[in-house]
Amino acid sequence: MTASNNPPVFSLHEGSAPLLISIPHVGTNIPADIAATMTPIAQRTEDCDWHLDRLYAFARELGASFLMPANARYVIDLNRPPDGANLYPGQDTTGLLPVDTFDKEPLYLDGHLPDDAEVARRRELYWKPYHEALAAHLAALKAKHGKVLLWEAHSIRSHVPRFFPGRLTDFNFGTSNGASAVAGLAEALVDVVERHGSYSAVANGRFKGGYITRQYGQPSEGIHAVQLELTQITYMEEQMPYAYDETLAAQVEPLLKTLVQTALERVAAA
Repeated sequence: MTASNNPPVFSLHEGSAPLLISIPHVGTNIPADIAATMTPIAQRTEDCDWHLDRLYAFARELGASFLMPANARYVIDLNRPPDGANLYPGQDTTGLLPVDTFDKEPLYLDGHLPDDAEVARRRELYWKPYHEALAAHLAALKAKHGKVLLWEAHSIRSHVPRFFPGRLTDFNFGTSNGASAVAGLAEALVDVVERHGSYSAVANGRFKGGYITRQYGQPSEGIHAVQLELTQITYMEEQMPYAYDETLAAQVEPLLKTLVQTALERVAAA
């Protein structure tokens, strides 16, 4: 799927299992026409969910499908509702078209903030195709298997004062307070992490699941969605150049595999 002369809007790897891993913030591309309106700091795409495609590579052996965008969240945030509504009323968040970084640094040059027409254009070119592919592949997996697990893979720096005080819990599982997946799934995943003993975990805390989890998780219809917001300090360097840390990643990857397998088992038994 392409938009104008830009790189593909998304990539879809089709697996054999009832599992779709969506990584909506892993992209780093900014189309040239948009980049021309943005500040130098925007070009660094610092608020990317770095390296999650690499960290979750193990899931291909489990038969997982993968859906990933090419473009950065600064182009348009695929985990926000199309109308830009705040999913966490009363709390500071970035929007459908972010205008500043997590550290509140401006993303646009003076006089170049996107207007309503630009929002609509990007929604049509970049947001819509991703969500159409997501919905279609979930439907195909459900038709084949009867049930499907949507695993929303996210990561974030362990310290972002704008969004939360102090150091963030390492594993933040969100199921929209239990509405997007089989009952007790998030709590069962927390238990897996706590039994592992090396990381902290919470269910439906600061991150309860974004638009994708809330929109597509329909457990009564056989589609179960869970979001994991993982602290980046568990697998990479949190500062420039945001390098992947193979030693740290090797420690957390087996736990991630156990978590995905546990979720699949819970969904199958639902």
